[in-house]
Amino acid sequence: MSDRRLLILDDDPDFGRMMQEIAATASIPSRHVVSPEEFFAVMKDWKPTNIAIDLQMPDMDGVKVMEELARLGCTAEIIILSGVDERVLDAAARSARNFGLKFVGVLSKPFTPRALLSLLSTSYGEEGPRNEGINTSGAKGAMMSADDLRQAIAQGYLQAFYQPKVDCANHRLLGFEALARVVHPEHGVLYPDSFIPVAEANGLMGDLTRTMVEQVLSFLVRNFSPAGQKTRIRRAAKQDKDRLRVSINLSAQVLRRKTFVEELVSACSLSGIDPEHIILELTETAAMENPAESLAMLTRLRVKGFRLSLDDFGIGYSSMQQLVKLPFSEIKIDKSFVLTSQSSEESRTVIESIVHLASSLGLSSVAEGVEDMETLEYLRSVGCEVAQGYLLSRPVSERDLMAWMQRNCVDGCWMPLLKPSGSPAPGA
Repeated sequence: MSDRRLLILDDDPDFGRMMQEIAATASIPSRHVVSPEEFFAVMKDWKPTNIAIDLQMPDMDGVKVMEELARLGCTAEIIILSGVDERVLDAAARSARNFGLKFVGVLSKPFTPRALLSLLSTSYGEEGPRNEGINTSGAKGAMMSADDLRQAIAQGYLQAFYQPKVDCANHRLLGFEALARVVHPEHGVLYPDSFIPVAEANGLMGDLTRTMVEQVLSFLVRNFSPAGQKTRIRRAAKQDKDRLRVSINLSAQVLRRKTFVEELVSACSLSGIDPEHIILELTETAAMENPAESLAMLTRLRVKGFRLSLDDFGIGYSSMQQLVKLPFSEIKIDKSFVLTSQSSEESRTVIESIVHLASSLGLSSVAEGVEDMETLEYLRSVGCEVAQGYLLSRPVSERDLMAWMQRNCVDGCWMPLLKPSGSPAPGA
């Protein structure tokens, strides 16, 4: 962790020195300041990679500091410090995310040295712990240009990575979510925040989605159709190979295309894949951009056999009455609630409400962001049906996914005990 630099903003000198001593045990250079004025001056000159901010500052509170950091385009990873109650900490964490900051966690005072070092050793975003897994050298702060993205799509750099999904109750493998990555020969793996805004702003979401659909259908043909060659993989998933489904994310731009349904049905027909194997995920915002048009389009997709998932549910503001009229198959609980379910009563209340709503409407409930067995067990206990997250695997390439299945699946079920004790999750 020697490439890290920690800047601490806390008006308690003793507490700041204590944090510096903890950071020093991991050879992390650190600086402590007691005022926002000094903080922003050090920020400019020292350029820290990690920032710890106390919420209860006398002159400029921590939330206001984070708002200013966002305005300045701060790319450092943010840790929130405070002795305030849990609900206030949760609200501050949501504010950090809403500001677009790279928020990595909350430390409620008092905390242990191990808790601080754990947050300092974890990188923001889907790439997970630093220096583990796939190359992320280009993942941060590297926004592609429109021409770069067009070239990436044309040259095959845009690739589908896959994250497994399992039944919360019996760990049966249910399928995967396909997530877009640009695997660049010079910049490494680029994540969606590097290119999705560019695609949205330059009318490239159609090309991006078409490429993802083609890759997902080819993936299903190669690995799970009767014509596929990888019989060992089919044996690993033999119980459910006829029911495995892959989720593909859709944007509002794609939904507005009048020919989208026909194009998707044609692609499935040419590949020999039944639409039943495809789940189309869209956010509440995308679904409600034009409710009347969305209703017609989504109904047609359901009639054709595709399943529909309402993604990131719980963080939007649309009318519940309008949402329940749309023909979704499942509700996906936003990971911000799942990640904090073990520490936040508010998050647990939201999760349980969504699970109950899904059940009452005859929909499946899916939780993303599951990172430990305690969370998985909690989700099972409240009736959530499907889980995905780093506990199983972070999103990985097709080749790594096949290796993951070989190591971790027996007769169609994920078997966590197959992993050597203490080793990271496959794909980590």
